[in-house]
Amino acid sequence: MFRVTVKSNNEIELIGRLDASQVAVAREALDRVDRSSTIDFRGLEYISSAGMGVLIKTQKRLSESNQKLILVNLNSHIRDIFRYAGFDRVFEIR
Repeated sequence: MFRVTVKSNNEIELIGRLDASQVAVAREALDRVDRSSTIDFRGLEYISSAGMGVLIKTQKRLSESNQKLILVNLNSHIRDIFRYAGFDRVFEIR
């Protein structure tokens, strides 16, 4: 199960498992993001390379208008994956 909640304060919550079968759900929600936003990973249990690709695509699109994604509350496993992939140089991770 996977759920994306976009709140009015430019905060996005990811809950569950973002794998290849859920990429369309994430893409649909993130394609509507048009300004700097915070993505809360507190409820995210797993992210696949396909899920990471959706985040990269969104970051690239936002950066073209000097906006960005800020990632918060990553569990240690996901934080390590992002660091190994070099995403800590692409995203602001808090």
